Amino acid sequence: MILVITPENQVQNEILVINQLFREKLDLLHVRKPGMNVEAMRKYISQINPDYHSQIVLHSHYSLAEEFGIYRLHFREADRNNVPDHFFDEYVLSTSVHTIDCFNELAARWEYAFISPVFPSISKKGYGTDSEILESIQYRKNDRSGLIALGGISQHNIDAVFTEDVDGAALLGAVWQSEEPIQVYTACRQRALSL
Repeated sequence: MILVITPENQVQNEILVINQLFREKLDLLHVRKPGMNVEAMRKYISQINPDYHSQIVLHSHYSLAEEFGIYRLHFREADRNNVPDHFFDEYVLSTSVHTIDCFNELAARWEYAFISPVFPSISKKGYGTDSEILESIQYRKNDRSGLIALGGISQHNIDAVFTEDVDGAALLGAVWQSEEPIQVYTACRQRALSL
């Protein structure tokens, strides 16, 4: 599984790229726009082809989920203990972790978790330069939830990710900081499928 996370700040032709990514068989799009208010988020989502709304994962403004037929929500590690119980019945939920020990403790009600940073971040300079996350994945004990590698993943290193016990990879900087985001995504997808 290959996921893409939106950039925090709007980039040129972002919605056009998103719709093209879905046409290129993108599994899921995580919409992470921490500075966006609810009205701006509504406008943003409305520009994405409705055929793909079921493949959107909201990181905020969860009240928009029903309006757009979105049934996937993501919660930061810091917010995991504050999730309303009824969300687990109504939505598919994902979260984030930063250690394999934390991932191993997750309950089965979490569909999957991002683990990061796997490699030095492309979008956050200096973040993850000393990370040992990739090596720690060998200690995975949790098969109740999917494990999605995140952080610094590109077409140049995605092979190393899929040699570990992961269920997918999430792309951010490699796509959005590229002059050719679709080509980067398709190269990553093809490499992952070939492994």
